[in-house]
Amino acid sequence: MKKLILGIAIVASAFVFGQKEDVNAKLQAANKTAMDAYNAKNYTVAAPKFMEVYELLKTSGQDDKTYMYYAGLSYALANSIDPAIKIYTDLINSGYTGVQTTYTAKDNKTGQVTSYDKNTWELLKKTSSKDYSDFKTEQSKSVESDLYETLSTLLLNAKKNDEALAIIEKGLAKYPNNAKLKEYQGTALYASGNTDKFMQNLKEQLAKNPNDATNWYNLGVLQSKNPATVSDATATFKKAIELGGNDAKLIGNAYQNLVFTTIGDDDSAVKEINAIRKTNPDKATELIEARKARFNQALPHAESWYKAQPENLDVISTLKELYSITKNQAKFNEMKAKEAEIQAKQPK
Repeated sequence: MKKLILGIAIVASAFVFGQKEDVNAKLQAANKTAMDAYNAKNYTVAAPKFMEVYELLKTSGQDDKTYMYYAGLSYALANSIDPAIKIYTDLINSGYTGVQTTYTAKDNKTGQVTSYDKNTWELLKKTSSKDYSDFKTEQSKSVESDLYETLSTLLLNAKKNDEALAIIEKGLAKYPNNAKLKEYQGTALYASGNTDKFMQNLKEQLAKNPNDATNWYNLGVLQSKNPATVSDATATFKKAIELGGNDAKLIGNAYQNLVFTTIGDDDSAVKEINAIRKTNPDKATELIEARKARFNQALPHAESWYKAQPENLDVISTLKELYSITKNQAKFNEMKAKEAEIQAKQPK
């Protein structure tokens, strides 16, 4: 699951109220604190302050959910998952899209462009043609698809896979071509143990985008876990590596899976050899040779894994074992020394 990464340009608003001074002062103070905290990346402070602005506005008769959205975003960035989930759920259920229309006009005397509410803007346009000009409207972009993406991520991070699937499916009903929601759907299906649907999901995505290395890798993982498709996994992992570009982690993981897919269930193989070593030595020798052949076949994959992740203790340990089994003492000693070097760097 990818770490939640969110960003938005939040701009300060000028409040226009026919309210008591103390209410307006509270609004201005809360808004300033929220904005300052957000800009300073102090999201823990910003989130409740944005909610305070929202509640004060609502009390004054203006249900502006933009500030609830800012609060949800800040909670998410602060990694406060539960309040973020609640706010994003409420926003989606309310039908909030974030689309707003801004009305502006230029004061011909000062040259200043100012924003107005719709009624004032229309009145100025009708009655003050000499004093004002450049009457413009601008509509903000919808954030509805972002709401579904973010809530899906939050729910997946909270291990609420069934709830995540429900939100993802609701989002895909509105945005059927949303690549992120399709990816999250696969993640949720896999996390909930529904591997058949996950495989179907991956194949559908790969049909649309056959150059997606991550989806090829995930498909290989599923194939390698199923005896009926394990033989297909090798080609699938190689496809992921081919498309992986400079993604050392993905390439390393693909090679790692290639190694262990090639070796197979070595514990069972060793148990079988030990069980018949005395009663059927010829068969045991045959199995030993077959095991060595698998290790020899896996060795180039492990060496490529090492090139992709030379500081990874798992690959160093694996290579050390492979060199031992394939009787390459010099390389075994090299990996043993490398293992000690890496371990010495580990915090104690």
